[in-house]
Amino acid sequence: MTPPTVLVADDDRSIRTVLTQALGRSGYQVRCTGNTATLWRWVEEGEGDLVITDVVMPDENGLDLIPRIRRIRPDLRVVVMSAQSTLITAVKAAQRGAFEYLPKPFDLQELLAVVGRALTAPVAVAATVAEPRDADERMPLIGRSPAMQEIYRTIARLTAADLTVMINGESGTGKELVARALHDYGKRRAGPFVAINMAAIPRELIESELFGHERGAFTGATNRSQGRFEQANAGTLFLDEIGDMPPEAQTRLLRVLQEGEFTSVGGRQPIKANVRIIAATHRDLRNSIRQGLFREDLFYRLNVVPIRLPPLRERTEDIGPLARHFLDRAREDGLPAKSLDAGALDRLRRYGWPGNVRELENLMRRLAALCAQDVITADVIDAELTEVAPQVEAPAQSAPETLARAVERHIRQFLAGHEGGVAPSDIYDRVISEVERPLIRMTLAATRGNQIKAAAMLGLNRNTLRKKIRDLEIPVVRGIA
Repeated sequence: MTPPTVLVADDDRSIRTVLTQALGRSGYQVRCTGNTATLWRWVEEGEGDLVITDVVMPDENGLDLIPRIRRIRPDLRVVVMSAQSTLITAVKAAQRGAFEYLPKPFDLQELLAVVGRALTAPVAVAATVAEPRDADERMPLIGRSPAMQEIYRTIARLTAADLTVMINGESGTGKELVARALHDYGKRRAGPFVAINMAAIPRELIESELFGHERGAFTGATNRSQGRFEQANAGTLFLDEIGDMPPEAQTRLLRVLQEGEFTSVGGRQPIKANVRIIAATHRDLRNSIRQGLFREDLFYRLNVVPIRLPPLRERTEDIGPLARHFLDRAREDGLPAKSLDAGALDRLRRYGWPGNVRELENLMRRLAALCAQDVITADVIDAELTEVAPQVEAPAQSAPETLARAVERHIRQFLAGHEGGVAPSDIYDRVISEVERPLIRMTLAATRGNQIKAAAMLGLNRNTLRKKIRDLEIPVVRGIA
């Protein structure tokens, strides 16, 4: 039996060599080219069982080739690679019909796994999803870190689906931006995007806000009012801070998700719920379930596709691009043009960012408005961060801080933040989670994703490690090519 032939198009000779060797060792025949003209000729002549192409090619954009390939050979799968690791690239690849999108630098083992799936998965010819007309101009999410790449790929895969999504992340990580991207590039983008913050609505008004009310339903209801479900008809309903929804509203929401319809407060006629639900929270909902604060059945209804947004301290390589982006936006809004020198960027990367991307944006806008010099230096950043949040600074390098002291310091800050407020009831789980996730993530990074070695270093059973990786939603990236 003749082995499958993989057609590779990349103008980087070293990439072609790496792919030829890796695919050849796996038993595939490989034909390589540095331009799309040759690749197109091979496709027209009926050669190849799979195409792997870069996006930026010397003679044509690789993404533009995908619809032409699909027209003449709809069964020929295309895998796209790109160093332009943005959400737009991932979305375009998915919407034009690519089987998979891989950001550079890529993981060879993952690429081989993708090739295997592409060659064995049943062919289902589907219509290509139309792209938003202003796709080239939109950049809703900034960052090229591995964590963000996985989020981009998830969003891209969901452009042709209508699944319920649960976004989890600390305050300020950009949960609503992800929700809007899912809507703007999804099947319902022609419909409305309606957002509601569960934590901002009085308990007694949540049902009326969600489902509307009829005239006379309660004191003060002088007219019929549409709820958010009706307002979002044929579009997307974003339920922010879903973890703060009271139990009685959780019960009604679960019933809507199960039955696909609802009644307004005081109403009798059922109304069809034609919306896509995207929920978000900063809370650990599994812990809330254990405490009896959140319904387990509702959680599984909402958690169809979970997306974890990493805090900014876990994606420090994105801080520079984000900071420059916010300074550019401030300039577009009429504030003075500013830039950051190398020392300032280094200082930003060493900060803890308890307020995440939102805190970084506020800092950049403040500096654009108030900083007298055109080039922002490390001294300026130091002065701002010391004045705003001296408690998050790392200890002096002359006296290395032990892990126990670091944990003690953070617990003290956490407890101080709740003085005079509602006492927290999940400190133990929060602290264990905060320590466990970076411990496992960094051990996996040190072993280049080798879970057997990581389990040995951690002193864990491999199955236990796998379960923790899954439960903590830790991305695993193996040996980089």
